[in-house]
Amino acid sequence: MTTFVDYPAVLFVVILALLVGAVAFGIFALRRLVVLPSEDRDDFHIIQTSTLTLLALLIGFSLSMAVNRYDLRKTFEEGEANAIGTEYSRADLVHPVLEAKIKAALIRYTKLRLSNYRTRGRDELAQINRDSAEVQAELWQLATQVAKEQATPIGALVVSGMNDVLNSQDYAEAARINHIPIGAWYLMIIIALVGCVVQGYGAKGNLRKGLLITILPATVALSLALIADIDSPKGGLIRVEPKDLTRLANSLER
Repeated sequence: MTTFVDYPAVLFVVILALLVGAVAFGIFALRRLVVLPSEDRDDFHIIQTSTLTLLALLIGFSLSMAVNRYDLRKTFEEGEANAIGTEYSRADLVHPVLEAKIKAALIRYTKLRLSNYRTRGRDELAQINRDSAEVQAELWQLATQVAKEQATPIGALVVSGMNDVLNSQDYAEAARINHIPIGAWYLMIIIALVGCVVQGYGAKGNLRKGLLITILPATVALSLALIADIDSPKGGLIRVEPKDLTRLANSLER
């Protein structure tokens, strides 16, 4: 299900088909199996309204969760850029030879982080992650060398900044893999199916009027697709643009 949610367009089509089928089941099958007496219609409308209200609350809550995670990913992208930029400036405090190595490694690391945000292919991402791990090891080795050669508060400042650089990447990756719980998706889909069956069962009129009920499946499917799009950093149209890292990379190359 997690992989499926990473493709909002496919999710929209599948959910729309399921919900339209649920409405059709309510119209053509459930009506024949269970006849709704006219005196029970008021009670039925209460159940119908309650079901759709619960579905709306769940969609609103999930959308809020997805937006909060999106904002968190943007915050950590900014934090990465700040940490790298700060360490690049602190490199001026060490020996010129180490300074050049640290700055060169930081520039490579910034480009790799930019590629990580912009790339969606799994194979390319795997290669970028391997390259990033190698550069991280090189950066920490340089920081260790600074600590050994310059055991002063200034050296400690450089090492602390390097630690922030490495930690910022972990925070960003942790935010990227933090998604809406699968249980919430199952619950929304199940209640949406129940709501559409109830909507079809309670629809009045002929087939033409019944087809107008497909507005509910389309609306719910679009809402779930939007939530999936916002909640999927590597899927869909909505994703975090690494503006801060782009700005930093441009400034470091000058």
